Amino acid sequence: MMIGVKKIGKPMDIKERSYLFEIARGMMTSIRHFIRNVLNQGAMPTLQYPEEKRVLPERFRGRHRLMQREDGTPRCVACFCCQTACPADCISIEATERDDEGEKVAARFDINILRCVFCGLCVEACPCDAIRMDTGMYELADTNRENLIYDLNTLLRH
Repeated sequence: MMIGVKKIGKPMDIKERSYLFEIARGMMTSIRHFIRNVLNQGAMPTLQYPEEKRVLPERFRGRHRLMQREDGTPRCVACFCCQTACPADCISIEATERDDEGEKVAARFDINILRCVFCGLCVEACPCDAIRMDTGMYELADTNRENLIYDLNTLLRH
């Protein structure tokens, strides 16, 4: 048994095979949209960005932050749950013991924002609600790559 090719549809005529008519039709569509947008700029869905900020949904996952206890220390107990749950492997934690209580605390907590995919799994994995993504900040641009690796102090400030 031989496998064959089944042709579906009608064959193209000379006008369709030359593609000139289709190119002209596409250009006319682009020109029509351009003219309509130039003449009716009031209906354009644009924001004047630095002055106008976008209204974000309530569940928007923005920049990370670490929560603090009442005494000002980080809530993180260095359980490594967020580091383990992160699919991008952008969180690195070093633990140390607290002198007064003997419980673990994070000596170093870094998030590489360049690698982060903002999935929110670190927030879901944290058992003590130490890390959140509810800052509403979405402007993450910087001119230096080192500034986009957030350390413990940066995460506590936001």
